Amino acid sequence: MMIIIATLILGVLFGASLLIPRARKPGTAEVVKSIPKVPQLYTHAEVSLHNKRTDCWVIIKDKVFDVTSYVEEHPGGDAILDHAGDDSTEGFYGPQHGTRVFDMIDDFYIGDLQQ
Repeated sequence: MMIIIATLILGVLFGASLLIPRARKPGTAEVVKSIPKVPQLYTHAEVSLHNKRTDCWVIIKDKVFDVTSYVEEHPGGDAILDHAGDDSTEGFYGPQHGTRVFDMIDDFYIGDLQQ
């Protein structure tokens, strides 16, 4: 009976040792969690190709945003498509937008407009 109990305890301890992460030794390489991206540069001609409901990019203050995934959710309906593939700065900063849009637009940022 003691052998069975000892075997069970050792099995549990061994299983736990496999599941618990081990501390890293000093000097070992660590996994890079995130590498800051260098902004991609796009020409106005490149952006202009993305002018459809299923492929919609806009320019706001010389920054390029891929808003394709947001087109169907846009509270203003198809108004977002009025400047698809073009500069939407004026419309974006219009009185119809609350401050919430200024927080959420960064999620769609893909690069900068090449001057």
